[in-house]
Amino acid sequence: MIVPDNPRALIANADRYEPRANETVLDFARHYGTSVLPARARRPQDKAKVEVAVQIVERWILARLRHQRFETVHAVDRAIAALLPALNERPFQKLPGSRASAFAALDAPALRPLPATPYEIARFRTVKVHVDHHVEIHKHRYSVPHALVGQTLEARITAHAVELLHRGQRVAVHARASTGGFTTVPEHLPAAHRAHLEWTPQRLIRWGEQIGGASGAVVRRLLEQHKHPEHGYRACLGLLNLAKRYGKDRLEAACAIALELGAYQYRHVKNVLETDRDRLGAPPPAEWVSPDHAHLRGPSYYQ
Repeated sequence: MIVPDNPRALIANADRYEPRANETVLDFARHYGTSVLPARARRPQDKAKVEVAVQIVERWILARLRHQRFETVHAVDRAIAALLPALNERPFQKLPGSRASAFAALDAPALRPLPATPYEIARFRTVKVHVDHHVEIHKHRYSVPHALVGQTLEARITAHAVELLHRGQRVAVHARASTGGFTTVPEHLPAAHRAHLEWTPQRLIRWGEQIGGASGAVVRRLLEQHKHPEHGYRACLGLLNLAKRYGKDRLEAACAIALELGAYQYRHVKNVLETDRDRLGAPPPAEWVSPDHAHLRGPSYYQ
C-alpha cells in the first residue's frame, strides 16, 4: 500500500473518510498491483514509520557523507550504496534480527515480479463518439466500434498510445498521432449489418441535393476525397448546417463558387459566406496578368 500526503496533484478528493486519488494515480496503482491510501490531513502519525526511517537514514548515511563533495548524482548513489549494508544489517535495539533479516523473512516472500513494461504516465479525458465513429483528441480523430456512436468514453492518453474505455472496458487502442488527421481501424466501420443505417453517404448527398445541385456536388466531393467516406461525415454535416444560418440560396451560390475555384472544403465555403463573396457574382478569372510597372525588371534583365 502506498501512503502519500494528500496534495491536490495526487488526491482528487482529500476526504477524511473516503479519500479519492485522481485517475493517473489510480492507473499507476493498477499497473503495479497496489493501492493508494493517503494520510489524513494534519495527521503525521499516519506516516510515522516513514518519518522515522528518514531520520535513521539522515543519521547513519547522510551525516557520514556531509563533508564529502560529489561531482555527479551517480557518485552520490555509489557512496550511499556502500553504506547501506551496514545500516540494514545493524541489529535492532528491542527486537531480534535486523532490517535485512526482517526483509528476507517477511517482505521478500510476499513480493511479486514487476510488470513486463514500466509504467508510462497517462492522462485521462472524457470524449464523445461522433457520427463518423471517431473521437477527437488533440485535433486527431481515432476510430471506435460503430455501435458506440453517441456514447461518452474515457480516453487514456500516453506519450505513445491512446486507449479508449467504455464503462471501464477497453474498446479501442491506437498509436498516438502527433498531427491532425484520422486513425481508422477498418473493423470499427459499419458493415452491411450496420447498426446506424440512417447515416450513409447516399443520405448526405441526397440531403445536399435538396438544397441544390452545387451543394450536392460539394457533399459528394467531400466524401470521395477520403479513403473511408465516414471521415467526411462531419465536414458534410457542417456544410449543410450553414443553410440554417445563411439560407439555402446563399449556400447553393457559395458551393457553386467553390466548385468553380476548385476549393470545396467546408472552411472554403464558410469563408465565401462570411465575406459575402456569393453576393458579388461570378469569381474573378483564374489567370491574372501583372500590369507593367517601372520597378519590374522583366525577363530580359536575366538574359
